Amino acid sequence: MTTPELFAKSALLNWEQAIGRATAFFDKLPDESLFQNIAPGKNRVIYLLGHLAAVHDHMLPLLNIGERHYPHLDELFISNPDNLDATLPEGRELRKAWKDINEYITNCLRDWSPEEWLQRHTAVSPEDFEKEPHRNRFTLVLSRARHVDYHLGQLILVKK
Repeated sequence: MTTPELFAKSALLNWEQAIGRATAFFDKLPDESLFQNIAPGKNRVIYLLGHLAAVHDHMLPLLNIGERHYPHLDELFISNPDNLDATLPEGRELRKAWKDINEYITNCLRDWSPEEWLQRHTAVSPEDFEKEPHRNRFTLVLSRARHVDYHLGQLILVKK
C-alpha cells in the first residue's frame, strides 16, 4: 500500500469509527430519552442528533458529492440554539436522516482515490487553495469526524 493510500484509508477508518460510535449511541436510546438534557441547562440529545445530521448534510456540497438532502434542518439545528418551545421532527425522522446522510457520504468516501481526498473542498477558492493546499477534502472529513467525537463526549453524560 502506498503512503497516499494509507493516509486515505486511515481517514476513512477515522470517519467510519466516529459515525459508528455515534450511531450506536443514538440507536440504544429509546425515543423518550432523546428529549433528555445532556446536563442541566444544556442541549437535549435530540438537538445534537439533528445538529450532527444537518452539519453532515452541509458536507455534500462542500465535498462536491451532491446536493443537500435535509436543508430544512438548518433552522432548528444550526441557525438557532436548542429551544424547548420549538416543534422538532420526530426522533425516527432524525435517526433516519442521520443514517441516510452518513451512509451516502461514507459510500462516496470509499470510492475516492488518494488524489480525490486531496482535492480542495468548495468552501475554498482555487486561488486560496494554491496558497493553502491543506484546505482539502481530507482535512474536512477529519474535522467532521472530530466534531462527532466532541459531541459524543457530551452525550455520554446523559443519564441512562
